[in-house]
Amino acid sequence: MAGLPGSGKTTLARALEQQGFLRMCPDEQVWQEHGHHGRDFPRGEYRVRERPVLDQVAAELRAALIAGQDVVVDHGFWTIEERKQWRALGELASANVVLVYLPGDHDALWKRIDERNRATYEDPNSMYFSEDDLRRHGSRFVAPQPDESPFVYDSQPANFVRWLAKTFPTAATPGGSHQD
Repeated sequence: MAGLPGSGKTTLARALEQQGFLRMCPDEQVWQEHGHHGRDFPRGEYRVRERPVLDQVAAELRAALIAGQDVVVDHGFWTIEERKQWRALGELASANVVLVYLPGDHDALWKRIDERNRATYEDPNSMYFSEDDLRRHGSRFVAPQPDESPFVYDSQPANFVRWLAKTFPTAATPGGSHQD
């Protein structure tokens, strides 16, 4: 996936999980191990705490794909280089890798994030983001390029699930092909 906070990554990933995909979410693992950034540990330490989690998720992803599982990685993958690294992981495991781009304009993203900010602290996806955080993240995000062949998500999980079923008929079935 490639998308900023509030773009719908978790909503789509959970819909795919309902279709039999294994959902991997590094942010949730960081939350489980360290709590909320900005509350349980300093905001500036997120990437330091995230790095070993990403390494662990990469190892688990590789093993799941080699085992033939369909997988969705619920993560933003903001840079071309990051996407190339994770795509290579999937391809080395002989997986059919699909990059899903979840575009969103600032106002729509901020509305969703603001709603999440009002949610409970017990939800790892409700970690507090300010509008300035969104602007800062947006300035670092590089949208997928045409040569990355992204599927552009329209905020309708059912449309993507139908596309997957048509494109990869054996996805999310026992012994089927695998997605990332």
